[in-house]
Amino acid sequence: MKYFKPLCIASVLLMLTTSQVWSQLPAVVSSPDDRIKVHIQLEDQKPVYAVQLDGVVFLENSPLGLKTSLGDFSEGLSFAAQSTTAIAKTYELKKAKVSHVEYQANELIVKFINTNQDTLAVQFRVSNADVAFAYKLTAKERNTKVKILEEATGFNLPDDATSFITPQALPMTGWEQTKPSYEEEYTFDEALGTESQYGVGYTFPALFKNEEKGWILISETNVDGSYPGSRLGESDKNGLFPLAFPQEGENNGLGDAFAAMAMPAQTPWRTITVGKTLKPIVETTASFDLVEQRYAPSQEYQMGRATWSWIVWQDNSINYEDQIEYIDLAAALNFEYVLIDNWWDARIGRDKIEELVKYANSKDVDVVLWYNSNGFWSNAPQTPQDFMNTAYKRQKEMAWLKEIGVKGLKVDFFGGDKQMTMQLYEDILNDANTYGLAITFHGCTIPRGWEKMYPNYVTSEAVRASENLIFTQYALDKHAYYSTILPFTRNPIGAMDFAPVFLNKRLSRDQKGGTVRKTTDAFELATAVLYFSPIQHFGLTPNNLEEQPEFVLDFLREVPTVWDETVYVGGEPGDYAAIARRKGDTWYLAVTNGEQAKKTLELDLPMFKGIEATLIYDAKDKSAAQKTVKVKKNGKLKIDVLGEGGALLISK
Repeated sequence: MKYFKPLCIASVLLMLTTSQVWSQLPAVVSSPDDRIKVHIQLEDQKPVYAVQLDGVVFLENSPLGLKTSLGDFSEGLSFAAQSTTAIAKTYELKKAKVSHVEYQANELIVKFINTNQDTLAVQFRVSNADVAFAYKLTAKERNTKVKILEEATGFNLPDDATSFITPQALPMTGWEQTKPSYEEEYTFDEALGTESQYGVGYTFPALFKNEEKGWILISETNVDGSYPGSRLGESDKNGLFPLAFPQEGENNGLGDAFAAMAMPAQTPWRTITVGKTLKPIVETTASFDLVEQRYAPSQEYQMGRATWSWIVWQDNSINYEDQIEYIDLAAALNFEYVLIDNWWDARIGRDKIEELVKYANSKDVDVVLWYNSNGFWSNAPQTPQDFMNTAYKRQKEMAWLKEIGVKGLKVDFFGGDKQMTMQLYEDILNDANTYGLAITFHGCTIPRGWEKMYPNYVTSEAVRASENLIFTQYALDKHAYYSTILPFTRNPIGAMDFAPVFLNKRLSRDQKGGTVRKTTDAFELATAVLYFSPIQHFGLTPNNLEEQPEFVLDFLREVPTVWDETVYVGGEPGDYAAIARRKGDTWYLAVTNGEQAKKTLELDLPMFKGIEATLIYDAKDKSAAQKTVKVKKNGKLKIDVLGEGGALLISK
């Protein structure tokens, strides 16, 4: 738990094409606004780094390094060189929470050598909100390959920090041995050093509260088929979390848990977002700043909204007649898609699916079809399966899908985070692009920069999603509470297919049985904006067309799913969430109350100042009501929300 003092080094202004080389440690790299500082040094020949924000420690001395088949690059190292460069780039995103990014950062590369004169370069990028680092390994002698057996990388949180993180599940557990799938519950303000639920650490992203000093979000990006997905191991009593590779038992024991790479070996980026409030966490673009597009899109992929019979009506709805109803529901709401879920091949049949696609297209609705990813790394019986995991079968199937006009696939039940699984994700995406298919993943890992890396990638579940609201009353009772967790944890790092907006009082087909919803209708509508997914799969049912007022249906007809700007307004885990998003000239503010007591929130809304806006709010009976409000010239507005309620504010 030692923290070294920073060197008193004057700030150096660097042009994009220049770099400066020093020959000493510790090394220091700062953010462009000089508020974030990263310090790197050797302690007993072991490389370590630390992070400060405004002079306050957010990460104490934390280990760096790799343990490989070429040797141990975590100890016995000597400093070789360092260089710094200023980075500035501008890029556009078509299916994210923002559309235009101007990225500025300072880069520091520190090189260490071992006794064989092989080199470990640690590349740091520090922007005004984020710290990122990655390794590059080169050998003095010519080597064409290397195994990275484990990383020494760690994240040493201050003693008083607390966690908001999900435990890593054990492999081949859960329903039909489909775990791990990033669907566990979050800790809440838990002391560091507490053993995780299953004793094998935690998944990314990981949110920590630095006492009353601020927040830290740790994750990774730029993971593809050349590396496994990583996670946090168990922390020690001092709050040091090691980075861990997948468990051996994932994917039914198939494949290696380590990374095998060609030399020079380049690792993914690990990202650390820090802020005094949750604003930098919500607004971070670190997942995209550090990656590049892997291939050109074969066509323009359309994002949008989808109806989905399975989420409420479940397996028995996978028949021709019910899918007609949901296509008609999509058409009535001007939705772009209908999702036809598992068992469609057995219960509807391929010929009838072709008919459904033609019918949907006649209504200006496109079709997304469900597939099981595998046939051998879980016991999930749903079909169609054994198509997505084998190249020639996958390509033949995708050619047929393109021929009949299907526009997207939802691929489910992946088996873990091993390198072979990451390669499967990439292979599915690459082949799907050839056939003009957009891809949604379920029962899966988190996205790691994939919205930018793969032009036909859409979204991933990787969260305890809305299907659980149907499965158990417990999950539905925590629905509002989790709306104050997910916007600050899972969703900031990438698309999250939670599948929001349920307007039935009971979540069953006949509404006589099933789980009972406690949230208000305004809360449910707010989640369409609060939760980000480029294709948003809604929990609506056909009866909602007759039961809901026209202003609710109009909102659903118009709400975007991709955004030009996202702004944190207020809230924190367990309390409330308030996030504003802009599409074109229209702002949407989403507010949810995670507690059972009603609240009056005074919000600072500079994007609404001095204008009239439409407020969708909680009526006393928990239905949604609508009125026009005038926001003060100072941007202040008070909004009343019921317990487990919500609100939407929409600029005119």
